[in-house]
Amino acid sequence: MDISDGRCRWDGLGSRDTSTRKIAMENISQEVLSRAEKIGPISEEVIQPLHSPVRSPDDLNWMLARLLMLSKRCPYSDVREKCLSVLQNVQDIGVRIPKPRGHGPSRFIPEKEVLQVSKVNAKMQVIFEDAFAALGRLDNISLVMGFHPQYLESFLRTQHYLLQMDGPLSLHCRHYIGIMAAARHQCSNLVNLHVNDFLQVGGDPKWLNGLKDAPQKLQHLGELNKILAHRPWLVTKAHIEQLLKAEEHSWSLAELIHAVVLLTHYHSLASFTFGCGISPEIHCDGGHTFRPPSVSNYCACDIANGNGTPDEIQGNHVVSVRNLDEEEASQEEMATRFEREKTESMLVAAAEDEDSVPTRDVSRHFEDTSYGYKDFSRCGEHVPTFRAQDYSWEDHGYSLVNRLYPDVGQLLDEKFQIAYNLTYNTMAMHQDVDTSMLRRAIWNYIHCMFGIRYDDYDYGEINQLLDRSFKVYIKTMVCSPEKTTKRMYDSFWRQFKHSEKVHVNLLLMEARMQAELLYALRAITHYMT
Repeated sequence: MDISDGRCRWDGLGSRDTSTRKIAMENISQEVLSRAEKIGPISEEVIQPLHSPVRSPDDLNWMLARLLMLSKRCPYSDVREKCLSVLQNVQDIGVRIPKPRGHGPSRFIPEKEVLQVSKVNAKMQVIFEDAFAALGRLDNISLVMGFHPQYLESFLRTQHYLLQMDGPLSLHCRHYIGIMAAARHQCSNLVNLHVNDFLQVGGDPKWLNGLKDAPQKLQHLGELNKILAHRPWLVTKAHIEQLLKAEEHSWSLAELIHAVVLLTHYHSLASFTFGCGISPEIHCDGGHTFRPPSVSNYCACDIANGNGTPDEIQGNHVVSVRNLDEEEASQEEMATRFEREKTESMLVAAAEDEDSVPTRDVSRHFEDTSYGYKDFSRCGEHVPTFRAQDYSWEDHGYSLVNRLYPDVGQLLDEKFQIAYNLTYNTMAMHQDVDTSMLRRAIWNYIHCMFGIRYDDYDYGEINQLLDRSFKVYIKTMVCSPEKTTKRMYDSFWRQFKHSEKVHVNLLLMEARMQAELLYALRAITHYMT
């Protein structure tokens, strides 16, 4: 079977036209049942291993896993029902079918509290249909972001543009850069997702053997990927020059802007993925199993990762945004408070867990596995101060991105603004609360960790609004997201709703992305001038 033909067949399931979906589903059903009948009943001993990094779209197990995902995640009920029927028919033939692992889109949030695909209002149905038509799936990240429809719509619009619309980079390169960026934080969820997408758009499977087998041009991007992910303040115009003047392996300015936006997008999305405990996608490795269910679904690795039961969670107090010191500070005192907060943020431990070791399948997509944010604080390196007044997103970064990659600056700006300004004027059980000071404190604390200072902000507010356990969560999710655990998620702001914690994670993700972008764009501006 030609893979491109197969892709068109699956794409038909995303059509809003019922008859188009029906034809596509019939073709898929015939193909799957034909393959299943040729195989006939199989024993557990000959089940194909599923941990292979490359599984072709014409592989039966790949098809069955995709049908399982569609039966749970497709926004169209007719497709969900037909997929279930096909899987049942395959099982009746005697071929083992996959079962989902886990319980819903997030390990941290009860499935019943996350949006159900079959129970959404008209607005969310349209958003989900658009997302499904674009990518052929409705991923767990989107379902968890569904707590905040306005943000989700902006996020999906931006991501769709970066991955699929006209742009400087080829489609397969975009997904490969996503793999490189997610791998820096050992985010196997995102890596596996984009391995599938990379193959779907015709990417060379050899590249998936590791960065060493990718083209030199992409290998050269590895250094910028590493620095942006962990110590963005070290990016200089020399790094930019090395990429733009690499002879036959050179990047154009437009290509580099596209790559930088993708890198920062997936670094920050890895933070959100770990921060919200996003489960592996059903059709990807880790999201399903062909093995029969065991006596117990309990997994010892949950305890090892700090993912205990709700009974083990420690309480936490609700912050107050009402009783701040109104006394104005001098500019000198404001600067002192920033430096104090920046220094203290270096001393906040990202997490108390043992250091994580990258898995082989993920770590091969990048180099220098020991390089991370943790190193500079242990070695006592100083983070230089980046004055936002000298180079800001609004006055400098936005226009540079828009000039070299049209419309993307506007899309990013809209997404930043929605995340920053989003409010329902509630906090836990309290109504009619002005949360603007808290949102600004969270955003500015993250930028402070990266050395970015706003002259008009009193950094004394941060200590009054953010307690230490919350700071530990913020630092872990932003700087070492792979160390985030369910216990950490549960223990900050215990009285708050899951939707409010997801909102916090959106803020952390966008503040991190903007901080990384500012350093990269400033270096590009220095190169251009």
